[in-house]
Order: sequence, then C-alpha cells, then structure tokens
Amino acid sequence: MKKYSLENQKILATWAADCAEQVLPLFESVHPDDKRPRQAMETIRQWVKDGVFKMSVIRGASLAAHAAAREAKGIDAAVWAARAAGQAVATAHVTQHAYGAAYYALKAIGAANQASAEKKIKAAYAWQAKRLPARIRSEIMGRIIVEKSKRGLAIKIKKGDDF
Repeated sequence: MKKYSLENQKILATWAADCAEQVLPLFESVHPDDKRPRQAMETIRQWVKDGVFKMSVIRGASLAAHAAAREAKGIDAAVWAARAAGQAVATAHVTQHAYGAAYYALKAIGAANQASAEKKIKAAYAWQAKRLPARIRSEIMGRIIVEKSKRGLAIKIKKGDDF
C-alpha cells in the first residue's frame, strides 16, 4: 500500500470531505434528524485542523456513517452519500479511503440524477479534480474511472500493487 506524507494525507482528507459534503444533502433531505454522516465530516475536519488522532473517534465516526447508510437502504443516493462520509473520515486512518469518498459521491450524484446521470457525474468528476493540487491531481484522478458500460456509466477505483 502506498504511503502518503502527512501533508498529502491531510490534503486528501480535506478533498474527501469536500466530495462527501457535496452530496450530503442527498442523505439529509431524506433523514434530516440523522446527524451521523454530518458528524463524520466534523470529525475529519477537526483531525485536519489539529492533527489529533484517536482511533476510537475516527473509527466510531466512520462506522456510524456507514450504519446510517445501511439504514437508508432503498434510497440509493442517500446510501451512497452516507458511505462517502464514512470513507472521508476514515482517510485519517488510511489515506486510500479518500478514493472511496470520491467514488461514493459520484455514485450518489448518478443515483440522484438518473435522467442526466452521465452529464452530472462527469461534471462532478471535473469538480473533484479541480479541488486537488495540480501536483497530485493526475495520480489521484487516474484511479477513479468513469466509463460507459452496457448499463450506463460505470464508476470504479483502479487498484493495484501500488494502491
């Protein structure tokens, strides 16, 4: 697994939180009283700010956001949005979770905009790319694959030995 510097890990954690927060309203509009995904965003933003890492806090926030996703079953956009939050906060533990936040955010956008999914996903992908520093943009975005498939647009994370 690739090791990232703490500086790049914090950059990617901020980016992951930005990606997740972009779609968080898709969850909150359906479950306005469930604050778990939003609390995950607060947790990762606090970690980026102060660098204080407590595994129980990070893991708890991630698991809580993923539990919220399971409870949103049946409303795909809400499920993917909560999963994006769970992945974003987990970036404090393992940097590669940032990819999951971006991936689930794109899935949430596609689920919320089925009639214009391709256009919306491509726009969101471009938005995600612009939020990364140029020095790491191609490395990060090169692993997030958006391609046409028989069933529409497929979103994947390209993994490998150096992931």
